[in-house]
Amino acid sequence: MPKRERTINRVIASLMLALLAAPAGAQLPGGDMPRLVVGITVDQLRTDYLQMMQRLFGERGFRRLMNSGLMYDQVTFDFPCPDRASATASIYTGTTPSYNGIPSNTLYSVDRRRVESVLFDVSQKGLTGEAAFSPRNLLTSTLSDELKIASNGFSAVYSVAPTAEQAILSAGHAADGALWFNEATGKWVTSAYYNDLPPCAAPANGKGDVTHRIDTMSWRPLLPLSRYTGLPYQTQNFLFRHVFSKYRHLKYSLFKRSALMNEEVTRVACLVLENGRLGTRSVPDLLNVGYSVCSFQEQPVQEYSLEMQDTYVRLDREIALLLDAVDRKVGLDNTVIFLTSTGCFSGRGKEPAQFNVPAGEFYPKRATALLNMYLMAIYGQGDWVEGYHNREIFLNRKLIEDRQILLSEIQNRAAEFVIQMTGVQDVVTSHLLLHGQWNNRIDAVRRGYHRKLSGDLLLEIQPGWEIVYEDVENTRDYVRDNAVPAPLFFFGKNIKPQHVARPVKATEVAPTVSRLLRIRSPNGSKEPALPELF
Repeated sequence: MPKRERTINRVIASLMLALLAAPAGAQLPGGDMPRLVVGITVDQLRTDYLQMMQRLFGERGFRRLMNSGLMYDQVTFDFPCPDRASATASIYTGTTPSYNGIPSNTLYSVDRRRVESVLFDVSQKGLTGEAAFSPRNLLTSTLSDELKIASNGFSAVYSVAPTAEQAILSAGHAADGALWFNEATGKWVTSAYYNDLPPCAAPANGKGDVTHRIDTMSWRPLLPLSRYTGLPYQTQNFLFRHVFSKYRHLKYSLFKRSALMNEEVTRVACLVLENGRLGTRSVPDLLNVGYSVCSFQEQPVQEYSLEMQDTYVRLDREIALLLDAVDRKVGLDNTVIFLTSTGCFSGRGKEPAQFNVPAGEFYPKRATALLNMYLMAIYGQGDWVEGYHNREIFLNRKLIEDRQILLSEIQNRAAEFVIQMTGVQDVVTSHLLLHGQWNNRIDAVRRGYHRKLSGDLLLEIQPGWEIVYEDVENTRDYVRDNAVPAPLFFFGKNIKPQHVARPVKATEVAPTVSRLLRIRSPNGSKEPALPELF
């Protein structure tokens, strides 16, 4: 064969190999497509706190996002009482709990008559604890899933977070790995659903991890006391020092709730970024990172204002370290980063009695016992009330069916009885949600309700009251209905600096990132992409 023909054949063979190497149906990155997307969710991050503490930040963390990125002041969640799980699911699925199946961190299992994690998967037989977690209850696709589908599985998708809810619900069904911190062992773990820790994250549990350092670690403020003036109504005028080793079996749990946890998240996220070779493929990769700025031990901010400010200062430093690592590895010009909040805040405390703010206590166990006695007086002996969870009452559907009672009838009778209890503002039945007349308030409740997972009666408790769980020592849920100002940032490739004050929906995040990646939106997402990016 002539030399010229051999050369031509080699070129053709090379082109064919290149085409075969590219995943079928995937679109290769164009001039304006990112090689890497980094999705960051920060549990309980507040816009007002960011703004009040700006002067405490460096130049390469939040200030870089504020000054060089697209910032929205207010992300809204179109359903009542978002929490870590329901918010993360809404951000990544582009839809609300009524479709994605994740109404809260925990659920009441009617079959097992107990409260359990929304991630618990009974099909993972023989496994206990977090190993039995999975995205099984997540009923729609996520941004992560759609990228995997578009690239025919060639895109690398990983999630790293302090909690299983942030890790699994951002990873979705098809990710290469989801990692979170186990507060019982101090190790990074995953679910049996994802098989095992991915090789790129194996060093996370090696020499130098938290288990090797916890007994010598303590949480102290990074800055002098005089610098912490971001929250003006603080009552704490002394420096703090939290030591973990003295708590023995609870030391990892306390560590997980401290500001130092975010440093561990960055460490492991950078390991995955480096060892997983993210941003080096012919298709975009996705790294989901979860952080937290929860109030320490979920106590009132007035009591732990220094800890809260130090948490924000330390998170600012971790954001800077993560951005710098991405810049070194992939280049920020080749990356799109979005950062948002779970839109909730748990550092709420009951107002002291001396200020005479109307308040009271609602006891679910007593309320359900009284309701059961009332229903027995009408319908005869039986356990008519299955249980209570998360301001929802579950009726015994099997007993109702066996006695041939119309479900709407018994729900209405129960609602009329419960609404007379002190501290109950309103009661909505599941029948009304599914078949009743619509208004804006009922519509919002409906978006946070899932017909197969939620209760028969949804209670609205009077603001200022506390829900007291008698069977769980010192567990109280303080009712305060203020909207939590939650930020949303986009930063990186082809994104121009802009500050937008109008409210945007959390469900608009996934379709926006999908458009940047040129993939389909998650299958339950109905929102358009945010126009400011295009």
